[in-house]
Amino acid sequence: MQRAETQSPDLVSDLTTLLGRDGVLTGADVSARNSGFWNATAVGAFAILRPRSTEEVAAVLSLCNAKGQAVVAQGGRTGLVESQHASNNEVVLSLERMNKIEEINAAERTVVVQAGVVLEALQQAADSAGLMLPLDIGGRGSCTIGGNISTNAGGNRVIRYGMTRESVLGLEVVLADGTVLSSMNRMIKNNAGYDLKHLFIGSEGTLGVVTRAVLRLREKPRSQETMFIALDSFAAVTKLLKRADAALGGMLSAFEVMWNDFYRLVTTAPAQQSPPLPQTYPFYVLLEAMGGDAVADRGRIEALLGECLDSGEIGDAVLAENEQQRRNLWAMRDDVGQAYRYAPMFVFDVSLRVSMMDAYVQQVRANMAAKFADFQLFTFGHIGDGNIHFVAAVGDGGDAARKLVEHAIYEPLRAIAGSVSAEHGIGLEKKP
Repeated sequence: MQRAETQSPDLVSDLTTLLGRDGVLTGADVSARNSGFWNATAVGAFAILRPRSTEEVAAVLSLCNAKGQAVVAQGGRTGLVESQHASNNEVVLSLERMNKIEEINAAERTVVVQAGVVLEALQQAADSAGLMLPLDIGGRGSCTIGGNISTNAGGNRVIRYGMTRESVLGLEVVLADGTVLSSMNRMIKNNAGYDLKHLFIGSEGTLGVVTRAVLRLREKPRSQETMFIALDSFAAVTKLLKRADAALGGMLSAFEVMWNDFYRLVTTAPAQQSPPLPQTYPFYVLLEAMGGDAVADRGRIEALLGECLDSGEIGDAVLAENEQQRRNLWAMRDDVGQAYRYAPMFVFDVSLRVSMMDAYVQQVRANMAAKFADFQLFTFGHIGDGNIHFVAAVGDGGDAARKLVEHAIYEPLRAIAGSVSAEHGIGLEKKP
């Protein structure tokens, strides 16, 4: 849509007529909100629109399209690439009031949801029905299903269950002119023509606004084994990945790697977690397996760890003995916010072949050292599916520092055909 150059009082009045007084926020009710978890600046829009249904979304977009008014869709505002940022001549479309779980069908293992449902709420509802939604990311407590779909969110279990795309069966979407496309397919197999939903998954709201979805659920695992492993080299990391995937017979659901800098960050005060293993190893792996037989699966895990320790392939390991220990191990991985100690900072999300990761990270570090006399670089990620995250703390947080850091991290990807975004998307930040 073209941006409106001025804010029209008539437009706000017309929108209030469509949505009701509590459906349109203005003034202090807008500025009191921030743009997201990683950005404390106030929402810049002159109005926040809060529809309750697909029909209201369609009416809003139709009106804004007719008036030439730019619209920015927002979910839980947990995105990391500025997709949710709005300027003062734009309006925000928030689906926060479209938060109903309409139906869980346990027999068909499907769920119908509105786009404003918070991921963690849906995880809990699926669990109560004896099922599981595979998608799991650090922002689970505030991110929304519509945002997950529009960014094709990845997260902790991609290695086994795939990106969000793999869990979407059907969508309802509203186009910029208010046209509603409804394809709420509930079947896993439907080969009767173009599957239009894939145009909208990962399009970040640029082609249409997701309002409702049919998602595929899975049977809840009967075992969940979590271990934390210290290793002496990246070659040992990749060897463990292959060995564990083969030995666990399809159970491997997460393979998260922390470089030493990130591990020390999240296990040193004021961080809440104490180091479960010495802080002296260069690499640490958080490995999780989900299976169907608690006794047999425990035996497989213990056998794998015993063989790897005996052969010297791993340096040390701990195996969670209960749910609290499991949560404590994951709390380290999720505690990325510790990097705020070194703010201002920049967050990166790249994808590349696993075999090239060690050399790539070394090149990034060399590039940073060549550009900055003083910097912090924390490295971690979903290595099992080729995804590395960096948090770089350097400079004053301005555009000049950002460009230097981006060059240090992105340029080495060119020769190895990597990607500047594994799962976070493009947003405004990565458009250049």
